[in-house]
Amino acid sequence: MVSTCCYIARIYGVRSAMPMFKALEACPDAVVLRPDMEKYGKVGRAIRERMLALTPLVEPLSIDEAFLDLTGTERLHKATPAETLAKFIRDLESDVGITASVGLAPNKFLAKLASDLEKPRGFSVIGAGEARSVLAGMPVGRIWGVGKVFQTKLDRDGIRTIGQLQTIDKADLARRYGSIGLRLASLSVGEDNRVVSPERGAKSVSSETTFRTDISSFETLRPILRDLSEKVSARLKKSGLSGRGVTLKLKTAEFRTVTRARHLADPTQLADRIYSAGVSLLEKEADGRRFRLIGIGVSDLETAEQADPQDLVDQSAERRKHAELAIDRLRDKFGKSAVELGLTHVAKRGDGSRRS
Repeated sequence: MVSTCCYIARIYGVRSAMPMFKALEACPDAVVLRPDMEKYGKVGRAIRERMLALTPLVEPLSIDEAFLDLTGTERLHKATPAETLAKFIRDLESDVGITASVGLAPNKFLAKLASDLEKPRGFSVIGAGEARSVLAGMPVGRIWGVGKVFQTKLDRDGIRTIGQLQTIDKADLARRYGSIGLRLASLSVGEDNRVVSPERGAKSVSSETTFRTDISSFETLRPILRDLSEKVSARLKKSGLSGRGVTLKLKTAEFRTVTRARHLADPTQLADRIYSAGVSLLEKEADGRRFRLIGIGVSDLETAEQADPQDLVDQSAERRKHAELAIDRLRDKFGKSAVELGLTHVAKRGDGSRRS
C-alpha cells in the first residue's frame, strides 16, 4: 500500500492507501521507498517533544499530525499563537529537516480544515468571525465525518455545498439525518465544542490486510485471519497488554465496512484465543460475499497480569496456551520463521495480500 506520496505523484492520481501496483500503473516513473518506522518514530517523538514545549495540551492524530491548544500561552512565549507556530515550523525545517503545514483556528474542526488549505508548507488562519463565509463555498465533503457514501446521499437530496447546509434549519437536518444532521448544522457554521485532549494510551491493538483480488472463500480467509491474530498477539505481548474485546473487520468489494465484536470472559494476549473468537465471527459473515480487506483487533485493554488464567474446564485450551508460549520462546531465540503453523504457512504462501 502507498503510505504517503509526494505532490508530483498526486498529479498522476496516486493517493495514500492506494495499492502499490495501481500506483505504479498510474505513475510508472515513481520512485518507491520502503517505510522506515524506526526513523519515523524517532523523528515523530522529537517533534512531539517540541510540541509539548509549546503547550501541555497536545492531542496526536497520527505520527505526523496533532492538535495543539495554545490558549493562554502568549505570556509564556511572549508571542501570539500565530507567531509561536510560525517559529515552530521554521525551526522544524532548519533543525529537523522536514516541512509542515499549520491551521490556526478557534476550534478543532476549523484548525484541521485550515491545515489542509495551502499544503505543502502552508499556514492558514480561519477566524471565528469569518468561518461561516469561508465554509460556504466548500463542498460538503470537506466536513469531518462526511464520507463518499453520505456525500452521495446529500447529493441526491440536492445538497452539494456547506453553504446550502447553512440555510437549512437544524431541526430539519436532524429529522432528515438523525444525530449526524445535528453535527452538520454545527460544523457547517464553524461550531465545534470538542476540546483538545492530551495523549492517552492505545485503545486497541489491531492488524489488517488488503487483497489484490477480492476473496469470498472462508477456507482462504481463515489462514489469513490466523496470521493477523498472531501479529496482534505479538504486539500485545511485547507491550505487556491484554484485552477482553475482539473485533473482526471486513470490507466488501463494494467498499462497505463490516465489523463484528465479541467480549471475552477474561482478558487475553494469546493468538489462539484471539483467532478462535475472530474465526467464529468470520464463519457467520463468509456467506459468499467477496471481501477486499480483513482485520482483527483487541480492545478493552488492560495490563497482562490478569490475562489468560488457567482454564480448569477446557484442558485442550490450556495445552494450546503452553504450546503457544513455547513457540514464542523459540521465535524469540531463533527468529519468527523458526516455527510456523501449517495454517499460517498457507496464508504466507501466496494470498496476494498486503499486511499492515
